[in-house]
Amino acid sequence: MKTTVPLVMIHGLMGSQHFYAPAAHIDIARVHTPDLIGYGQLAHKTHPPHERITLASQAASIIQYLREHVAEPCVLLGHSVGGAVAMLVAAAAPERVRALISVEGNFTLDDAFWCKHIASLSEDAWRETHARMIADPAAWLAQSAIAVSDERLRWAEATLHHQSAQTIRAMAQAVVAETGDARYLKAVRAVVDTGIAIGLIAGERSASGWNVPQWVRRATRYDTVQKGAGHMMMLEAPDIFCRLVSDAIAQLPVRSPNDRTAESARDIDGA
Repeated sequence: MKTTVPLVMIHGLMGSQHFYAPAAHIDIARVHTPDLIGYGQLAHKTHPPHERITLASQAASIIQYLREHVAEPCVLLGHSVGGAVAMLVAAAAPERVRALISVEGNFTLDDAFWCKHIASLSEDAWRETHARMIADPAAWLAQSAIAVSDERLRWAEATLHHQSAQTIRAMAQAVVAETGDARYLKAVRAVVDTGIAIGLIAGERSASGWNVPQWVRRATRYDTVQKGAGHMMMLEAPDIFCRLVSDAIAQLPVRSPNDRTAESARDIDGA
């Protein structure tokens, strides 16, 4: 059954959510793929340079996007680092979010292995590492056990060039600092406790490393694994990934925030 609900997809540490044209694969929703601060069209929004890149500022940027471009509460999807941003958006502006889909989104520092590595490097060491990635996108794919094809190579190049080395490092540092703060998990708990519909999507090769708290897992309404894929599942098989996203939207009870508030009040009253 089709719905006109908007779907807002938040990208991860590198790249975008529009390189594989998800709107062409997902006809159950109106797809939005905004860039975070420092990425793509918003690469100029880092004044003073990269000091404004925090998870909190990224969440504020998405909330501003929702107010300016999305006329009604949306289904909010976040991949990897974007999953943490999505949670903060739902915590700060619950009236804007009908349901959440976390695609291997960061819940704890255990989910931030790559970010912790980048954050620990000196600026010069990270620049050298980043330059090697840019120079050899095929090797970057191979490191993630992704078979190289002409299409995937084009997508890898687009992903690697979508942001600067400075942006990646600043974002990695923000992830480590903010998801390592006990207040972040408290914010996640507060979002879950509202009763919002939550969906989880993982790649088969990377699912075992995703540290989803059991209380999040118990509250989840849709939980699936993309077979044969890893953390960058939308780069490996975007058609399958988009089908899973469509399934999640179809199965999640995408009630309005006001409906959830009323239901919570009934629960409290014992009705």
